[in-house]
Amino acid sequence: MSLIGNILWLVFGGLIAGCLYILSGLLLCLTIVGIPFGLQTIKIGWATFAPFGKDVVTKPGGDSVLSLVFNIIWILCFGWEIAIAHLTSAALLAITIIGLPFAKQHLKLLVVSFLPFGHELK
Repeated sequence: MSLIGNILWLVFGGLIAGCLYILSGLLLCLTIVGIPFGLQTIKIGWATFAPFGKDVVTKPGGDSVLSLVFNIIWILCFGWEIAIAHLTSAALLAITIIGLPFAKQHLKLLVVSFLPFGHELK
């Protein structure tokens, strides 16, 4: 069932979203300061290609002080806009019964995109 969900996800916007995440991650990697944030953005992009059948997990050492500092910087600079976009998409998709599984995937991606340091989809 997750294969069908992932195919439908890619057809109806997941491919474009994943490509935009990866492109923005590559742009962030152009500066030395942006490399950690760019790498996390690229990871989110790869996770966006196939979110069905995956769960949000906390990485080992994901609760370190460095992860906390990077997450705060991420939230202030990028994270809150991305989180609002995923939340808005989830709310719009949840209006219909057919959109509920896709809304659930947006909520998964919301967690990973809001706090990328220390969390991932596996």
